[in-house]
Amino acid sequence: MSESTTVSIAVTDDAAMRALGAQLGRHCPIGGCVYLVGELGAGKTTLVRGLIQSLGYNGAVKSPTFTIMEPYDLGDREIYHLDLYRLADPEELEYLGIRDYLGDTALLLVEWPNLGAGVVPDPDLRVEIAYDGAARRVDLVAVTEAGHAAVRQFS
Repeated sequence: MSESTTVSIAVTDDAAMRALGAQLGRHCPIGGCVYLVGELGAGKTTLVRGLIQSLGYNGAVKSPTFTIMEPYDLGDREIYHLDLYRLADPEELEYLGIRDYLGDTALLLVEWPNLGAGVVPDPDLRVEIAYDGAARRVDLVAVTEAGHAAVRQFS
């Protein structure tokens, strides 16, 4: 798909970021890949927390900054939250067995995707979070048809 669609959303606080994540979770494809892009502390993990908990996960959703990946088994689907901030080389993902996580029912949520270039699959959707004063601006950028279907729910 050559044309992308972008929807911008203003987010005022952590509760609103979790709510946006929950809304995104209801419209995200079952499988696929979502890139989460933004500076440190912008709210990427907070958005993921809302997304995963909205899909029925009742446990703690923690940042995978030190573990690189946190898996979540939701019965009918798997979600893998990756934070590549501390990755020294994209090939490290091969040692973690990333190819084993690429199934039809697996959704990859990838923070710092540029650090996994060449190994991490292309995204269906890019979530770009930028500081906007005390608030945040979240751009949902559809890349594939599955991404377009998700973003259409926000326009």
